[in-house]
Amino acid sequence: MQNSVAEMTLDIEKIRKDFPILHQEVNGFPLVYLDNAATTQKPKAVIDALENYYSGYNSNIHRGAHYLANKATLAYEDTRKTIAKFINTAEIEEVIFTKGTTDGINIVAQGYGRKFLKAGDEILISGLEHHSNIVPWQMAAEITGAKLKVIPVLENGTWDVQAGINLLNENTKILAVNHVSNALGTVNPIELFIKKAREVGAKILIDGAQSAAHFNIDVQAMDCDFFVFSGHKMFGPTGCGILYGKRAMLEAMDPYQGGGEMIKEVSFEKTTYNEIPFKFEAGTPNIADIIALKVAADYITEIGRENIAAHENILLERATEGLSKIEGLRIIGTSKQKIGVVSFLLDGYHPFDVGMLLDATGIAVRTGHHCAQPLMNSFGIEGTVRASFAVYNTIEEVDKLVKAVERLAARKRK
Repeated sequence: MQNSVAEMTLDIEKIRKDFPILHQEVNGFPLVYLDNAATTQKPKAVIDALENYYSGYNSNIHRGAHYLANKATLAYEDTRKTIAKFINTAEIEEVIFTKGTTDGINIVAQGYGRKFLKAGDEILISGLEHHSNIVPWQMAAEITGAKLKVIPVLENGTWDVQAGINLLNENTKILAVNHVSNALGTVNPIELFIKKAREVGAKILIDGAQSAAHFNIDVQAMDCDFFVFSGHKMFGPTGCGILYGKRAMLEAMDPYQGGGEMIKEVSFEKTTYNEIPFKFEAGTPNIADIIALKVAADYITEIGRENIAAHENILLERATEGLSKIEGLRIIGTSKQKIGVVSFLLDGYHPFDVGMLLDATGIAVRTGHHCAQPLMNSFGIEGTVRASFAVYNTIEEVDKLVKAVERLAARKRK
């Protein structure tokens, strides 16, 4: 294999030292953590940011007149500025803090979908969606009378592009699709579908949960109306995420929740909502985790998302090559456009059993339907074994996975 940009520029062993959790044994074996599509591990800088907040300036934000409140507010809003740059928004106020990708989608489905959809309108999603980009739209459709349409998925785990384009029409009001499939790693042709959706006047939401840490995201160039992602899938804390929305879209929407912070004036007769972004940030937010999210974004930027993607692609190619040679193993999702995920089945084993047996040797993978039951149903399977990679994973760890699966396959052939 030829040297890549990542191999020449990244010191993976140095990067690994940034992640305390990686340096432990599981069942007497060195931990091999290959469950990064579910959640990534956290560098010490992120952990330190959490500790520093709670031990040094824990305070509620925005309305306090004292030193700690001011320091916390500045740190909190500094994250908003960092994320605005991270995804290249036109305005800082277009960055809304959420609990994660699921929360962001629900805010749009409820605040925009319920307000503007009507009977006969259509919402277009794809067969590759996570449940969090299916159920909120089903709920909005049930309330408004709109219909849910689905881009079909081909046998190789890619969209049926022509069938999907044919589903776009003057009744399509919302296109809501993921950038990358969490279950298969397929990179979807969102640029083409955004262009086609614009031609019929549809609004566009992109689920970037699996792409924000891997691709250089430019929401202005992408020309989506909404872009959502989670902190915990990009080396940040759980319980925090981002909803980007164009100012005009956010201002037109109703708030998803009521309470403190999202108001301008309250009386028993009427409440006037606050300006964006605060209009969508009711109550005391997840202050510590949002402050630490800035550190995670800075960490990714320092390494370089193009370098991260290049390294993960090396790991994906190595895993795909090794696993493909194993008799009785079937890879689910064989698109040429993939990142960091390999899903597979092994003859004679339930996916859960494979996961348990790999865990016995210290290898952590995800098993099941990966919150994508309709996708699994389309393949006629219950679920898969999913190995997913991050920048701190190594070729040696991939080889350990392949060898462990080879041993399991050999055991069934005896």
